[in-house]
Amino acid sequence: PVQEFNRDMSVAVIQEFIALRREEAQQEKQADGGSQLKVTVLEALAASGLRSIRYALEIEGIERIVANDYSVQAVESIERNVEHNKVAHLVTPSRAEAALLMHSHKADRFDVIDLDPYGSPAMFLDAAVQAVKEKGLLLVTCTDMAILCGNSSETCRAKYGAVSLKSKCCHEMALRIVLQSIESHANRYGRYTVPLLALSVDFYVRVFVRVYTGAAVVKRSTSKLGMVYQCSGCESFTLQPLGRCTEKGTGFKCSPAQGPPVGPSCSHCGHKHHVGGPIWINPLHDVGFVRRLIDRVSANPELYGTSKRMLGILHLLTEELQVPLYFLLDRLASTVHVSTPSMLQFRSALLHQGYRVSFSHACKNSVKTDAPMDVIWDIIRTWKLQHPSNKALEPGSPAEGIMRTQPKATVNFAMHPEANPSSREQQLLRYQVNPERYWGPKARAKTSLWSNKEAEKRQRHQGKRKLRALSDADPKRPAQETCQQGAHTTPEPTENE
Repeated sequence: PVQEFNRDMSVAVIQEFIALRREEAQQEKQADGGSQLKVTVLEALAASGLRSIRYALEIEGIERIVANDYSVQAVESIERNVEHNKVAHLVTPSRAEAALLMHSHKADRFDVIDLDPYGSPAMFLDAAVQAVKEKGLLLVTCTDMAILCGNSSETCRAKYGAVSLKSKCCHEMALRIVLQSIESHANRYGRYTVPLLALSVDFYVRVFVRVYTGAAVVKRSTSKLGMVYQCSGCESFTLQPLGRCTEKGTGFKCSPAQGPPVGPSCSHCGHKHHVGGPIWINPLHDVGFVRRLIDRVSANPELYGTSKRMLGILHLLTEELQVPLYFLLDRLASTVHVSTPSMLQFRSALLHQGYRVSFSHACKNSVKTDAPMDVIWDIIRTWKLQHPSNKALEPGSPAEGIMRTQPKATVNFAMHPEANPSSREQQLLRYQVNPERYWGPKARAKTSLWSNKEAEKRQRHQGKRKLRALSDADPKRPAQETCQQGAHTTPEPTENE
């Protein structure tokens, strides 16, 4: 059940992707016609094969699905499930190492590749961007959120090529780190990516990107990526693109970016900056594609078990500003030790000053805006002055540094007609509460990569060398007793071993 939303959204995205490819084929006037388009799918880490079977049963236009796993038990499970669901004509079970399988299909590429590992997909990305067809679809899940959200930034750099930061907007930053990593892998082979949809939900991130080939467009990738300067005190952030592209005649010119955009200390509170990234700073979603998904799910909600949640999040994405990262309203208020204004009051204050504002799908109490940090802190300062407290501000604290400056603009907290977004007014299911305790990834499946006999032999011999070394090192150590039940028997080594 915890992955039902993931699979429902994947089914809808692939269905709409196939419809889009047929339209593109008709526009390109291909000889075979768009209606004859047949799609091949690879689920590189299929486990039980449930996702592949759903694709086979629910998506029209698929010619072949390869359900691959390296575990013997997993492949046996796939074979049973394929036979039970009568989809053997579409689903081909495969036992191979995922990266090697994708490398072997560089000439015979897949239209759709789905990577849904337990943990990080980093080791499979290089092969995946080479094995997907031109204009193909790559679906990638990451469940190693602790690493992507700043708990081990050095590990994040090793896996994804970017330094993660501990931040209240870490879930969106995780999305942008993953997109940056996929783009980086694609660029090495003269390819680039265009995100259709990028989601941070539950305990994972899930991205849907199309892969294209074009050396000229690859050169622009530096302008799609940027570093993040984040204040260690007030958590204000500033972006620094890695490069810039300007139009020149009929083409464009790429040049290095100018910087740094900030000094060593934060101009708002005086604390030091931390540097993270690079991250993807281009849009996360194709809004046109998201609207097509809304139409598809709305037309047949009974086909998707989580259709209410799907529609709520998709509507939220159409409202989401395409600006990187977000703030948490309660965090802004707590920085200066003041009660939190209502979300509508804060949004109204931004709208009255002519700036745009939205929620982020990644967090309920989020604020995405194109307003500069000076304006945001002016609003918080004004709210603090209107709601004073007796608590003294500690010298040198972020609160003391921020409140040292007086507001420069007049702030209006009166209700703005556009402050309440449509998805909120309609009470759509935007931020689902976990339906039960411990909602999240379960323990890693303890399947074996070998046959049953080999697995049993390895289990019997587990720790044998360690016990022998301890016995040799300590002559007084008593001989190990042999269990008569056989469960913990440690046999003597044979000549062949």
